[in-house]
Amino acid sequence: MTSPIAGGVDCDLHPAVPHLTSLLPYLNEYWRDQVTTRGMTDLISQSYPTNSPISSRPDWRPAQGKPGSSLADMQRQALDRFGAAYGICNPLYGVQMVFSEDMADAFCRALNDWLAKKWLDKDERLRGSIVIPVQSIEKAVAEIERCAQDRRFVQVLMLVMGDMPLGKRHYWPIYAAAERLGLPVGIHAGSAYHNPPTSVGWGSYHIEDYVAQAQAFQTQLTSLIVEGVFARHPNLKMVMLESGFTWLPPFLWRLHKFWRGVRMETPWVDRAPLEIVRSNIRFSLQPVDAPPDGDTLNRLFDHMQSDELILFSTDYPHWQFDGDEVLPRGLSQDLVRKIMIDNPHATYGRLKVKEKTP
Repeated sequence: MTSPIAGGVDCDLHPAVPHLTSLLPYLNEYWRDQVTTRGMTDLISQSYPTNSPISSRPDWRPAQGKPGSSLADMQRQALDRFGAAYGICNPLYGVQMVFSEDMADAFCRALNDWLAKKWLDKDERLRGSIVIPVQSIEKAVAEIERCAQDRRFVQVLMLVMGDMPLGKRHYWPIYAAAERLGLPVGIHAGSAYHNPPTSVGWGSYHIEDYVAQAQAFQTQLTSLIVEGVFARHPNLKMVMLESGFTWLPPFLWRLHKFWRGVRMETPWVDRAPLEIVRSNIRFSLQPVDAPPDGDTLNRLFDHMQSDELILFSTDYPHWQFDGDEVLPRGLSQDLVRKIMIDNPHATYGRLKVKEKTP
């Protein structure tokens, strides 16, 4: 087993909203009335069905309530256990699934305020991601600017499966705001379920949805590069969360080949895709989609041609590893330090700032 080192940054923690009513104190009178009058009960995505085994490690599943809904459990089971100096909270509550721009905006504001009050205020190690209402670009930018005043928010959070490819100019104001405010954009596995999770329609089983996430990340990475997002926003960092990463070398070989062949179509892509990935894209560690032997994994790292791409994560409370085997076997201590400490700090420039909104 490769042992973690103290002082790391866990880049993917999932605090769970206990119930939709938990957000009521953070909604205005109109939306509180809407929730109660409509009889709304919860906003749960299909990405992690509550009782699915992968939704929580057995020893991390509480006797009552949702996995990840207890700060004390997260502190004991993830932060303290792996010696984290910081942990980035990425709430995966289904506020992106609603169609109404106004409702999405209200729920995102409430979710971000709930995160600050119930989690960030109670542990100085915790940092937050800004969940945005992508249904309205104007409202999404406004929410980024509002939450960015609290320096404990270190990232903007989007889902990999939405209504259109993420490279489209429709989304560029979001990226402009994130770049201007020094916030990476986290692209997390998951879907708004406005479209099928596969390119050929709806599957029958959860495993089809889960496996299709990697294909979605490849599609979005192609879109972001080819549409010219990083030519327009060269200082923008994007973090692929729960994307896996072993698919990256063959994907980049294929993309590079066709970029060279038809580059006349996209002259603004003036760097090779691999160069763009090295400078602007990062990937979370868990889930590690690699064989268990260290030699194969190290060959994959060699094929990536960079030791700066991977960021440490536990994906708490989801079940991606057993015991303390959060790091794959066979990593050198230098690479462990890069993954756990150096790479996250180079990606998230606000990590060490503890300023809170007055």
